[in-house]
Amino acid sequence: MEGNRAYGPGILDMKSGIIQSLWALKALKELGVRLDKKVVFLCNTDEEIGSVTSRPLIETEARKSKVALIPEPAVANSGALKTSRKGIGIFRLKVKGIATHAGNHHDKGVSAIEELARQILALHGLTDYEKGTTVNVGVIRGGTRGNKVADTAEAEIDFRVATHAEAERMENYLRNLQPKLKGAFIEVTGGMNRPPMERTAAIGQLFETARRIAASLSFNLTEAAVGEAATETSLQPWESQLWTDWGASVTGRTPNTSMS
Repeated sequence: MEGNRAYGPGILDMKSGIIQSLWALKALKELGVRLDKKVVFLCNTDEEIGSVTSRPLIETEARKSKVALIPEPAVANSGALKTSRKGIGIFRLKVKGIATHAGNHHDKGVSAIEELARQILALHGLTDYEKGTTVNVGVIRGGTRGNKVADTAEAEIDFRVATHAEAERMENYLRNLQPKLKGAFIEVTGGMNRPPMERTAAIGQLFETARRIAASLSFNLTEAAVGEAATETSLQPWESQLWTDWGASVTGRTPNTSMS
């Protein structure tokens, strides 16, 4: 603690959001606010690894809810609410070539590393900042020795997209990759980990409500689109939902935190 500020691992994401949620519920109870709808506080512990076990429960509650407020951190420094998020696709590309001695039989080999390199250049070429599409090959592996034409190689691919249409286009592209070199074979696995959260009219309505409340408390509330994925993007199929990230923000020194 430094004065009235707390710093440390996870203090912003998600300790502060949990505290805000609990205090909001506490305020409703102590002020005797009469609600015409049930309030459900759902806290999951596996969000950073994809909400593997909690996602079905989240989706079940989403189907029964009119509004979902997500206490993920607001945008740093500005405090803007996140009213749209990119979706994330996570894929693995495996390449099989033909191993030969790099000196005696180089012409008989098919390099899995060369095939992978050509595929990476093509994949990175799909990045389109105007569309909000980015492709990143963040991990590569291949080969066993310097004097051997590599017969195996693989890459981990992360792409981010702003719309459902772009997610479908990118996923189709990955699933239909073809080898660049004769004699090479490729295998693509993976899929969309989180869909995009597009800014709908419903989300805009919720933000406007929040903006008016903020104005009544004498501060200006703004909104932003962000590139990281989060659990709430899986709620979008239920169009009756209204949701946005409304949690804590930070100014100045940034506490230790994490994002997907």
